[in-house]
Order: sequence, then structure tokens, then C-alpha cells
Amino acid sequence: MDMSDSIVRATAADAQIRAFAATTRELVEKARQIHDTSPVVTAALGRLMTGSVMMGAMLKGERDLLTLTVSGDGPVKGMTVTADGSGNVKGYAIYPQAMRPANAKGKLDVGGVVGRGTLRVMKDMGLKEPYVGQTDLQTGEIAEDLTYYFATSEQVPSSVGLGVLMEGNNTVRQAGGFIVQLMPFTEEGVIERLEKNLAAFPSVTEVLDQGKSPREMLALLLDGMDMEINDTMPARFCCNCNKKRVERAIISIGKKEIGEMISEGKDIEVNCHFCNTSYKFTVEELEKMLERSAG
Repeated sequence: MDMSDSIVRATAADAQIRAFAATTRELVEKARQIHDTSPVVTAALGRLMTGSVMMGAMLKGERDLLTLTVSGDGPVKGMTVTADGSGNVKGYAIYPQAMRPANAKGKLDVGGVVGRGTLRVMKDMGLKEPYVGQTDLQTGEIAEDLTYYFATSEQVPSSVGLGVLMEGNNTVRQAGGFIVQLMPFTEEGVIERLEKNLAAFPSVTEVLDQGKSPREMLALLLDGMDMEINDTMPARFCCNCNKKRVERAIISIGKKEIGEMISEGKDIEVNCHFCNTSYKFTVEELEKMLERSAG
């Protein structure tokens, strides 16, 4: 049962289709522990991190970064997730303890906790200007919102499935997802077969709960289409914050603000949004930073 998180990349139908599938239980559980999220926020953030870590696997360059920001009028207000091309992902919710009654189907109401708003995708590919795509949220359930984003912002017809299943004690039982994309020259027959497979596919969490791996998930989705697995890579929750980076961030806020902190005469503590690590700075350290700050 204890499979480590991983992402599988595949192609099918002579590369007319490219597909990704992931299992992300450990990284979603880690985020839950770090942020002490309510069950519905665990599901929302877990879906967004799962989608992001697979989209990260689409990035070409070593240093490329992808940031997904969901902003809505629901109780969670928003979530931000960052992923790279090596299976690392980190994320946080603005109101991690936000609650929402179950929806009509008795399921966690992710769409309700997110509400109406926008999805912003920023890709930093080492160019002067990052790529930014923004779309309106369609349902706030995340998978449909990403499907819509791919179709409108990247003009790639896609099908996205994401799921997080909770245990009775509110830890994460299963988490994972898939992204299946059509290349511009896909034949009608291939599209029809894929639609049939998608219609027969239960749900991500159901398939994972049957003990199936991401590779077996793709085998169901791409059945009868000569699937070829390209590679598998590990996925993990990983924050690259450190004291130096936090120091640089403080220096960048300017002399006036640092001066105000110093005049209070006590140590300050700065928390990383993504991983909740706190960094302490003494008054002496702040004074050194004041000398190095601009304006």
C-alpha cells in the first residue's frame, strides 16, 4: 500500500496523445500536517498541488518554475502552489482552516470552499518576462478549471482528473491525478476511443483505492491506444526556503521598515508561507541588514 509519490509520463496512438499520471498521497499529507488544513482545504490544496506537479513535469528547463494561484470568493480565499520540472512542489492556502458543509452528493465541497474567481498560471522559463495565463474558474473544483485553462490559454484540448480521499481521522488516504492531452494532429478515431475510455473511467481516488499505480491508471485511460511509458519520476513536497533568502526578502522591503523593526528592540520571527518554517532575526542581525538595504 505504501507507494511513494511519483509521476509517470506516457504517449499513445503514435504520439497523438501525451499523458501524465501521479500518486501524491505523501506530499498532500505532508502539506496537511504543515498547514493543519481542514479536510475540505486538504482536498482543494491537494488537488491543486497534484495538478501543478504534473504540469511541472511538462517544463523543459532545469530551472523552470510554475506557479498556480487560485483566487476565489469562497472561505479559503486563495491558494498558491509552485512546482518545478523535477517533481518538487510546495503550496499553501490563505485560510487553511476554512470549513464548508458537504455538497449535495455528501462529498467535500471544494468548489464551495474556493468559490468564484480566477486561476492564474505563471511559468518562469528564465526569459525576461514570465509567461502568464489567466482564466476564470469554471467550478472551483480544480480539475475542470485546469481543463478549461489548457483549452483556452494553451489551446491544448485536455482532460484532467484530480482526487483526494480522506480517512475517517482526516489524514490523507489517497491522492493523485491524470492529465491527458491531444496533439494538434489527433485523428477522429483516436479522440472517440479516448472519450469512451474517459467515460468508463471510475474516479482517480477509486482507482488508487483499488491499489492501482499511476501506470495502471494510464493503462485504463489509454486502453487500446498502444501506450508507451516514457519515464517515471518521484514527486515530493519540498520547500527551498532558507535563512539567506528570508534575509534578502527583508532587506528588499527597505530601510524605513527595517528601522521600525529595530526600534521595537526585540527579535523578530519570519514565517515561510509555504512550509511554516520560522526564522529568527536578532536586533543585531537587523542592524547589519539595515546597512545593506536600499532606500
